[in-house]
Amino acid sequence: MSSKQSSSQNHPATKSDGTNKTLTEEQANSRPALSSDKPEPALYLVATPIGNMGDITDRAKKILAAADLIACEDTRVTKKLAQAFGFTAPLVAYHEHNADKVRPKLIEKVKKGNVVALVSDAGTPLISDPGYKLANSAHEEGIALTSIPGASAPINALILSGLPTDRFFFNGFLPNKTGARCKALKELTTIPSTLIFFESTHRLAGSLADMFNVLGNRPAAVTRELTKKFEEIRRGNLKELSEHYAEAGNPKGEIVIVVGQDSTNPDELSEQDLDAQIKSALENNSLRDAAALVSTATGLPKKKVYQRALELSKDT
Repeated sequence: MSSKQSSSQNHPATKSDGTNKTLTEEQANSRPALSSDKPEPALYLVATPIGNMGDITDRAKKILAAADLIACEDTRVTKKLAQAFGFTAPLVAYHEHNADKVRPKLIEKVKKGNVVALVSDAGTPLISDPGYKLANSAHEEGIALTSIPGASAPINALILSGLPTDRFFFNGFLPNKTGARCKALKELTTIPSTLIFFESTHRLAGSLADMFNVLGNRPAAVTRELTKKFEEIRRGNLKELSEHYAEAGNPKGEIVIVVGQDSTNPDELSEQDLDAQIKSALENNSLRDAAALVSTATGLPKKKVYQRALELSKDT
C-alpha cells in the first residue's frame, strides 16, 4: 500500500466525513515542531515496536509524549514502553473484555478536546485486536482519527519469508483444537495467495501438522522473535517444519507462520508424499475425516484417498 506523506511533523488527522485537513507545504513549514505544538484533538492509532525498541518512529514518540490519554491492551506492557521513553500520559486498558464499556469514554475524551492514542502490546493496533471497533465508532461519531504507522509483525514475517508478496491473506490465530483448526484451514484452501498466521509456541507443531494435512505440503516459513536478538527464520515445506518442531519441542518467543500457495499438481504427487500426508492426517482424525482432509489438500478424488487410507490403516 502507498500513502501520501505530509511535510508537517504534526500530521493532521483525517475527518471521517472524507475531508482531508492536510496542510500546504508553505503552511506546514511555517508551523512550529510538534514538541512545542500540541497535536490537534483526535484519535491517533499509533504503531509501537514489535521487539526492538529502536524501531519506534519519531512521530510515534511525539504523539505519545503529547497524548492526554493512552489506551492499550495491557497497561503493564505499555508501562514499560512509557518508562523507556518518558511518556507520562495516563494509561487506560482497552481490550476485548472491556471494549464496549471503555470505547464510549475514549470517544467522549476526543470530543472534549483531548489527544487520545491507541496502541497494542506490540506492532500496529487494530491488527488482531478490538481497535477496529474504536476506529469505526470514531467515524460514526464524526471525530478526527489518523494512524501513525510503524512496525507490523505480519508484514515483517512476510517479507522475510522469501515467499510471494504480491498477494497475501492474514488470518491471525487459528482455533486451539485440531478439529476446529482443520475446519478453519479448509476454508483457506482455495485462496490463491500467501497465507499468514499468528501462533503460540506450545501449539506450533500441532498447527503445522494440521496445515500439512489440510493445505498440502506447501512451502512455508516459521519466523520467531522478529527484530529481537534471537530472530529466526526457518524455511522448508510444511511436512519438514512440522516434523522439526515435533522433535525439537516448543521454541521460545513470538511466532508468525507464513505459508505459500499450493503449486502441487495432483497428477505429480508421489505415492510417498500421499502416504505421508494420509498417515499424518490419521494421527488425529478418523479414517473418513482424514481422507476428506487429504482429498481437499491434494485435489485427488476422495474415494481414491479413502481406499489408500484404508490400506495404510490395516498395515499399522
